Amino acid sequence: MQVTETLNDGLKRGYTITLPAAELDAKVQEKLVEAQPEVAMKGFRKGKVPLSLLKKQFGPRVLGEAMQESIDGALSSHLEESGDRPAMQPEVKMANDEWKEGDDVEVTVAYEKLPEIPQTDFSDIEIERLKVVADDAAIDEALGNLAETAQNFEDKDSAADEGDQVVIDFLGKIDGEAFEGGAAEDYPLVLGSNSFIPGFEDGLKGVKAGDEKNVEVNFPEDYQAQNLAGKAAVFECKVKAVKAPQKAEIDDELAKKFGADDLAALKSQIAERLEAEYSGASRAVAKRKLLDILDEKVSFDLPPSLVEAEANQIAHQLYHEEHPEDHGHDHGEIKPTEEHTKLAERRVKLGLLLAEIGQKADVKVTDQELTQAILNQARQYRGQERQFFEFVQQNPQMRQQIQAPIFEDKVIDHIFEQAKVDEKEVSKDDLQKAVEALDDEA
Repeated sequence: MQVTETLNDGLKRGYTITLPAAELDAKVQEKLVEAQPEVAMKGFRKGKVPLSLLKKQFGPRVLGEAMQESIDGALSSHLEESGDRPAMQPEVKMANDEWKEGDDVEVTVAYEKLPEIPQTDFSDIEIERLKVVADDAAIDEALGNLAETAQNFEDKDSAADEGDQVVIDFLGKIDGEAFEGGAAEDYPLVLGSNSFIPGFEDGLKGVKAGDEKNVEVNFPEDYQAQNLAGKAAVFECKVKAVKAPQKAEIDDELAKKFGADDLAALKSQIAERLEAEYSGASRAVAKRKLLDILDEKVSFDLPPSLVEAEANQIAHQLYHEEHPEDHGHDHGEIKPTEEHTKLAERRVKLGLLLAEIGQKADVKVTDQELTQAILNQARQYRGQERQFFEFVQQNPQMRQQIQAPIFEDKVIDHIFEQAKVDEKEVSKDDLQKAVEALDDEA
């Protein structure tokens, strides 16, 4: 078998692989001899079928297998000897469309190889990492928010307003007939919660305890129950109570509602949670700065096929974000812009660089880390956690998607350990502005 280079341009490579007919025939003969002991044919004992008959009956199939194995083997040997790592699956084509048995086999192979990535020194990288301490003001603000969520409602004599709770019995009717699911008793409804169809809550503003009121509404055209969609309805309401929201007291009792022993323990828990949030936001800012530095610091050729594929994916994703109503894929061709391509170049470059750094540093994602990440995602599918977990376990591509960000973060941590990282204490507002700037640049 002969491998001849036909293209060597940047990262692009092209080869012709020639498999002599004699070698292919020998390979076919070898496979038939190997299979002969297990073949039974009418008129012959098992293992005694002549090779000539085997070749006549199974020859075309065996010929195809032998050809494929030979070409795959030649390509694998070439990649091992050359050290090339194709950026995408190599394109293999028959050079002679009129090939017939007895002719030499000639195929063309084309691929883009992954670039040689230069060694990077991280010791001269300087990163400023923002640090925010959870001060009393932030803790008090968080306590206030918790108190609002734990608010109680107390009876009031005046009319119901936005934010008040009305306790009602109601009966819904369409054309004078009650409909299924349109009735309830002692229902506590907070006005402004938008938990009922549009117009219902507004219709109860101004009512007092003891009032009876018919609220006229129209069900939305896209209402989930098709028998009600777009129809006019009247809800007969009896107001049993009107209650005003009362903010919960910030004390030990509030703390116990949230699982803490006392107010001091709750404050400590809030401080820990806030500082964990600040730390995560600070890391995101520092990571973006590091990636910006690496993008400027390191330079190498990028495989055009990877950049093109990434640009297409970015364009497609952004299209669907801008057109959420378009759920299908029959929107025609979406052409990447220059901005999409520029972003794709950055992503491909940093992806290849981080992968190389991680490989050289022997960064690994442990089975425990991957399992924990899968379980975390499974919690998003309440009631279907087991099915999601099993799906991921059986889907290598999905496992890779979950593993990739874990690997990237571990590589980033590896670089941080070698770089010069200085902490700078800032306010919560300063950190928030830095995080918002990330969104603006994305």
